[in-house]
Amino acid sequence: MINDLLLSSDMEKTNYQTILSRTVVIVCSILIFLLSIELMGISIGEMTGGMIESISAVTANPFIGLFIGLLSTALLQSSSTTTSIAVATVASGALSLQNAIPIILGANIGTTITSTIISMSYISKKKEFKRAVAAGTSHDFFNILTVLLLFPLEVKYHFLEKLSAYISSSIYIAKETGIESSSFGLSLFETSTTWLVSTIGPILTLLIGILLLFACIKFISKWLYKILIGKTKDRFENVVFKNKYRAFGWGLIITSLAQSSSLTTSLIVPLVATGKVKVKKAFQFILGANIGTTITALLAAIFQSEAAISLAIVHLLFNLIGVIIFFLIPYVSQIPVLIAKRLGRITMKVRLVGFAYILFAFFLLPFTLIYFSNNSEKSKDSVEIKSEG
Repeated sequence: MINDLLLSSDMEKTNYQTILSRTVVIVCSILIFLLSIELMGISIGEMTGGMIESISAVTANPFIGLFIGLLSTALLQSSSTTTSIAVATVASGALSLQNAIPIILGANIGTTITSTIISMSYISKKKEFKRAVAAGTSHDFFNILTVLLLFPLEVKYHFLEKLSAYISSSIYIAKETGIESSSFGLSLFETSTTWLVSTIGPILTLLIGILLLFACIKFISKWLYKILIGKTKDRFENVVFKNKYRAFGWGLIITSLAQSSSLTTSLIVPLVATGKVKVKKAFQFILGANIGTTITALLAAIFQSEAAISLAIVHLLFNLIGVIIFFLIPYVSQIPVLIAKRLGRITMKVRLVGFAYILFAFFLLPFTLIYFSNNSEKSKDSVEIKSEG
């Protein structure tokens, strides 16, 4: 009896120690994340006017901004990194909210490349390959279709910009308290970051900030994945995919904690490929993951300017509107899944189609459109100069 009590006491002590150590790791990770955001914001703010003008000029064309967001996220395989950098750049004043919104929209498409690449690993197994491609690309088509719906509205009417600005102004305490927007909330690392920028220069500090951000997001996502999924991976599908609302809810919760939609959506590709989960249920999980991934931008903006908070809200609104359309509206919700299944059937017959799709959608198309958009801007400028002359 005494031995049992001692054993129970030791187990409780071990559990408390585990909880405490995990809490410390999470708090430290969040603090490093916030430090990286502040480092980037201050560094960009300290840079010369010429560089800031270059950033504004490049992103002035919304199509270029869209494909910059797509390309950078596809290369980094992390929308959290791209959106956090965009938030820091807006907070510094180097990038306007209007110019940053297309980057966020592009990042939502770029982040889907991870699950699509993972689906290509099943190329040697015909039926599994078909299901894997359908699962991986359903994430793509959700974001592509949402961008096709919202991007024209944003370019013409600034729909997301106005709505997010209205929401952020409603919750932005600084307007009521009289605090300047650039010093909203607590500046946790102001003294140390200012000293670092003045000592080693803004460019090197910016690089340190980006590296810290990227490493921190990757660490948090992989570490929390191990804790959240861990030993339950074998029965994951039974717990998560019982009904559409549970699948959606688990997608939201796991991605909110792991801060990586790429990681959580990639998790379900093998489940669909092996026939354990249907594509439709996997898609509902993906929709939840798209809401969950917005937590990173919101966290990055929490101590920043009103414009930065507005940009984080844009990220949330984009995914929220997409979910309302493709989760709650009957029949419409089937469109991304049907397109993904169709692509899966085509790739089963012609294997190279999958690789051609990745190359074209994530790299060739963005590079080509950026090139032509840039050339059209230059020709427009030259025409204006001639007319003035």
